[in-house]
Amino acid sequence: MTVHALVALLPDPDVLRARCRALALLDAILGADAPTHSFVSGWREDVDLAFMDNGSGDQYAVVFDPAGVFLYGFDHESDATPWRERPRAHWPGLLDGLPSSLAHYPAAPEFQFDGFFDATVCVWREKDAEAWQCGQVEFDDESDGSDWLFDLLTDGSTDAYVSFAEDYFERTIDRDAVTAVLARAPLTRRTVTSLSSTADFETVAAQARTLGYAVRDQPAL
Repeated sequence: MTVHALVALLPDPDVLRARCRALALLDAILGADAPTHSFVSGWREDVDLAFMDNGSGDQYAVVFDPAGVFLYGFDHESDATPWRERPRAHWPGLLDGLPSSLAHYPAAPEFQFDGFFDATVCVWREKDAEAWQCGQVEFDDESDGSDWLFDLLTDGSTDAYVSFAEDYFERTIDRDAVTAVLARAPLTRRTVTSLSSTADFETVAAQARTLGYAVRDQPAL
């Protein structure tokens, strides 16, 4: 799968934003010291940012701007890596057609590595657009990372997150608690404790509120 399949699998922006928030909250509970997924409300004025960094050189970011959504990913081992040649260069067509309203994001300092926008996948959707779009990239048998980077965003299911989390955190994950977070149910102590016996509820609750979750401060049973 390449970006051409990804644009058909991504959900609408509101659903995507909700999934990004849920992933950030789940990771904050399960691995607060080094979460893979994060979400920054108000990253810029009226702009939110979702970010994934797996600690192995791969990452993605999703920018939620009033003008639309800009998404990029970087698979450091993919055929489309800019590091395939010197000096670094994007896969041909990667940013072709990126609308002017979102075109400044590849130059954002947070997305630069050694003065370059490291990306193997780019997707965008302007406000009121009916579909996601990508540049005029062409592939034969090459990979750009779309086949695995965005699985949790395109799937959105309990099964997908539990599979990821049990592999990443190397322990059994409570499925009902994951379902509750993905469904945006009010966060409770029972949910937090079911996911992590060591997580500080007040810290998690504060983060949950910034992510738009209601919190019910009830004793865990």
